[in-house]
Amino acid sequence: MPLDPGAQAVLDLIRDSGRPALHTLTPDQAREVSTAATPVLQPDPQDVVEVADLACPGPAGPIGLRHYRGIGTDPNAALPCLVFIHGGGWVIGSLYTYDQLCRSLANHLGACVISVDYRLAPEHRFPAAVDDCAAAWRFINAEAASLRIDPARIAVGGDSAGGNLSAVLALMGRDGAVSPPGFQLLLYPATDLAAVARPSYDRCIDGYPLTAATMRWFIDHYIPDLPSRTDWRASPLRAASLAGTAPAFVMTCGHDPLCDEGVAYAERLDVEGVPVTHLHVANQMHAYLTMGRLVPTSDITLRQAAAALRAHWGLA
Repeated sequence: MPLDPGAQAVLDLIRDSGRPALHTLTPDQAREVSTAATPVLQPDPQDVVEVADLACPGPAGPIGLRHYRGIGTDPNAALPCLVFIHGGGWVIGSLYTYDQLCRSLANHLGACVISVDYRLAPEHRFPAAVDDCAAAWRFINAEAASLRIDPARIAVGGDSAGGNLSAVLALMGRDGAVSPPGFQLLLYPATDLAAVARPSYDRCIDGYPLTAATMRWFIDHYIPDLPSRTDWRASPLRAASLAGTAPAFVMTCGHDPLCDEGVAYAERLDVEGVPVTHLHVANQMHAYLTMGRLVPTSDITLRQAAAALRAHWGLA
């Protein structure tokens, strides 16, 4: 299917600006490019009732968190919570570059969102990000009362690499390593880091924000040890079973190297008895959820994802 006009406008802007492909840069340069692009591609951040930066203990020091409470919520109420894990290939991405998206989700959910600032590769390679997200998840669950969170309604979710880490936490929760999430919200997730030759990789080879070469660059920085890429904590699609994990919302898009593995994950969840809603946006490309200034569909998708989670929480 042809690319959405808004997404095409982003590709035209990238081309006309001369912005280099991320995989031609160093990790620090890629982070600078990503940060600089944030106000260009994203809408102005929405107001929320409350936003606060905090930290929790982690295996290598404090982990930054950002706590949002959506418009219209009671500041004293124990709200349902989405623990959000940002994307960026485990190499880029930050609380800043995902501030707008998390504010939007908090408002669409009518709940709270807590964003996790986990350690990035290549300075901190696999499984550092997994360990940080697990530590943050344990802290948020343990401190639910002080954070004004409903402990019975805590979900995990994220996009791309964050979708990968969210799926891993759902598996850890099923197996008792952490408290089980009530729901997993997986937005164009990476689910198989050991198989980078799927047909969708061949469809995205040039011009896109995420190409096959860029995805391989991310993986090489995050987990250079080839045998470790089959570990389910890196590749949740390779887990022996997905049965018993939390109900899921999985979003995939057509112009995305990760499309096929995301579809495969949704299909396995369904076959193995996990309630799953799979939304496939055929005319969109990877990362469009953080391009809402030029891609109006991004907010529509966020509203659909929020509606699925609100329904699970029993919110009208």
